[in-house]
Amino acid sequence: MRIMFVGDSMTIGAAGDFTWRHRMWQHLNATYDGSYRIVGPRHALHDTLQDSPTSYDYADPGFPQEARGHLAGWGEGWLHMAPLIGDAVRRYEADTLLVSLGLIDLGFYTNAEQTAENVRRFVTGAREAAPRIRAVLMPVIRNVRAATDAAFGAQCERFNELLGKAVADLSTPGSPLLLASEPGGWEIESATYDGTHPSALGEHLLAGAFAEAMQQAWGVGGRYAYPSDRVPMTPAR
Repeated sequence: MRIMFVGDSMTIGAAGDFTWRHRMWQHLNATYDGSYRIVGPRHALHDTLQDSPTSYDYADPGFPQEARGHLAGWGEGWLHMAPLIGDAVRRYEADTLLVSLGLIDLGFYTNAEQTAENVRRFVTGAREAAPRIRAVLMPVIRNVRAATDAAFGAQCERFNELLGKAVADLSTPGSPLLLASEPGGWEIESATYDGTHPSALGEHLLAGAFAEAMQQAWGVGGRYAYPSDRVPMTPAR
């Protein structure tokens, strides 16, 4: 299994974060009895002071270089990843994509319908590179803007409906797509450190939602070990 994480700022993480990618790596090491690799063209965190993806200051310095691969970027969404995914999948021979995108699209670039079209472009590009690729797609998780801006919140809800439809339409036995459940217990105050980006608890909730989808549908890994019954933890940074 060759996993590629695809996402926006919630996935790349910022300097000082563990990232939910790290939490997933720990989970797979603890529960998956097969061989796997984490692959991708990028390895850095986002340096918020420099406003560039140039930091390697992970909260866990023991997070190995070979497990840091990803295709994620601060301020990047389905719009940006759709043209990139085919080459990335082909070059790194990814066969499993864990994708969390959409909030930035809806916030700055495209409406729900346009964003859903970019989801379909993304899937097409990935399959052109690897016809039997499989993917887990995360719905947009409401942030503080969605909670306080009714129009934006409605766009998020509409996109999630369209994302579910796209998954149902596009999934095939040879190239299955899964729609992950929105992370249970996600509360903006405890699961984020700024209203959007995941705290340590949020990182676990994100990783756990992906892990549960993979375990239930594909038998990958075991039960996710959430921290202390999901009580709020000290933020990751």
